[in-house]
Amino acid sequence: MGQSTRHSINELLVNLFNHVMDMEGKAVITSQFQDITNNDMHIIEAIGVEEPRNMSVIAHRMAVTVSTLTTNMNGLERKGYIRRERSQEDKRVVYVLLTDKGRKAFYHHRDFHKKMIKAIVKDLSEEEMEILYRCLQNLNQFLEPEGTT
Repeated sequence: MGQSTRHSINELLVNLFNHVMDMEGKAVITSQFQDITNNDMHIIEAIGVEEPRNMSVIAHRMAVTVSTLTTNMNGLERKGYIRRERSQEDKRVVYVLLTDKGRKAFYHHRDFHKKMIKAIVKDLSEEEMEILYRCLQNLNQFLEPEGTT
């Protein structure tokens, strides 16, 4: 691969990142969810709708410290997107759960990502999707903070 191609890939990745962040902000932060940020929406995604998660698990999923996450959680709780609940087995453990409002935000955000993935793979064969998947795995591995891979 030539230097020109490598440069083009770099430019494309930078542009894609900027476009995704911009589009996601416009698509996800609608009038219904204007009281939160795109970052808040990613915290809601990290909390998820499956089983309750504690702060350590959510912080790990977001690659931030618990103390960094706490400030955001306080805001999300104040705005009615999350609630905290102490474990019945171990009162020191606090779980974070999405409220109905938080679940609506979660599904709204997920729908944006589903549409984005559909647009990415619409003209790809199974083999091309496998190659794309491997490329994205390599990129993700490169971007992972040291010690987490």
